[in-house]
Amino acid sequence: MTEAPAIKAFDVFSVTIPQDDSYLGGLGPGESVNARGYVVRRGNRTIYPTEMRSAVVRVTLESGEEGWGETYGLVAPGAIFALVDDLIAPFVAGRSPFEVQAIWEDLYDLMRVRGYTGGFWLDAMAAVDIALWDLMGKLTDLPLHQLLGGRHRDRIPAYASGLPRPTLKEKVDLAKSLVDRGYRAVKIAAVVSYDGVEREIAALREGLGPDVALMVDCHWIYTPAEAIALAERLAPYDLAFIEAPCKTEDVAGLASIAARSPIPVAAGEEWRTSYDALARLERRAVSIVQPEMGHTGITQFMRIAHLAEAHHAKVIPHATIGAGIFAAASLHASSTVLSLPWHEYQHSIFHHSASLMDGRLDCREGYFLLPEGPGLGVTPNARFWERARKLG
Repeated sequence: MTEAPAIKAFDVFSVTIPQDDSYLGGLGPGESVNARGYVVRRGNRTIYPTEMRSAVVRVTLESGEEGWGETYGLVAPGAIFALVDDLIAPFVAGRSPFEVQAIWEDLYDLMRVRGYTGGFWLDAMAAVDIALWDLMGKLTDLPLHQLLGGRHRDRIPAYASGLPRPTLKEKVDLAKSLVDRGYRAVKIAAVVSYDGVEREIAALREGLGPDVALMVDCHWIYTPAEAIALAERLAPYDLAFIEAPCKTEDVAGLASIAARSPIPVAAGEEWRTSYDALARLERRAVSIVQPEMGHTGITQFMRIAHLAEAHHAKVIPHATIGAGIFAAASLHASSTVLSLPWHEYQHSIFHHSASLMDGRLDCREGYFLLPEGPGLGVTPNARFWERARKLG
């Protein structure tokens, strides 16, 4: 009997991601950058860095084989290092990557009385989870989508996310250029819709015509009553979905919006586990689920997707800023989900992320192409190492 491969070491890196435009566009009225390089968006009271970063985890086996994972590193990336170094590494060392789902459950239970339901702990777990799945693929010489049971598609429709331009005309022009490149769906962010969401959507519908799908991300800024009223005003413009319309902790409010909104309700980018999803799906609070691989890891991404399908909800994954590792994982996993009409495309960032990876990581003419090769099918290249800083 062949001896099981054993996990030896963990390394954590903070990686700076290039970008074409500031995330969500330039500074808005009353916004400024603090001494640490952060800005708080007044619309949703959320902090963002001016220099985009990601937290990357490398897991090395006794044999020398390496697996790569990634999670959010936008703020306080040192927190991910501390959790991996102090808690995860000593607990997981010596185990096999083929125990990935058991490892996830063991790690989850470790912190049951210390904020186990979310935050940095689940993010650190997500990065390690992705790396272990990557190792399984490399050890078996199989791509991730085969480990997950097989793909339904070899390319994934992409919707263009965000129009980071200062004026309404420039936003419409950018949207038109994206449509000209083959993208048939565009999402705006209400938090930087300074001319008003309804006016922006109306301008986009007039400029793009009836056949391009439009969405609006509300970034949790409305009360349920306000969100319902907004959805009713936007109904004539035939939106594909309204995203995150109220605060994430207000499950009852989200359910009331979904019951009355003429537009499908989407949510889920901040969820970490199937437990988060179940609480909303049981109440029919969403008809579209948006798992974010950087928060969920592969194990929970798939559990959330299966739970959504069991509740007859669609899956449209969220895509955030990253170095390309969890993007590759998300595309592999998405290819295996049957009810998945689109995957989010951060058009001002994705190609920069792809440039940090060896392997196919590509989005063109309105579609993502699947990475090829065993595991995730991507590995850090020389440009990645120019922008990476080892933590610890």
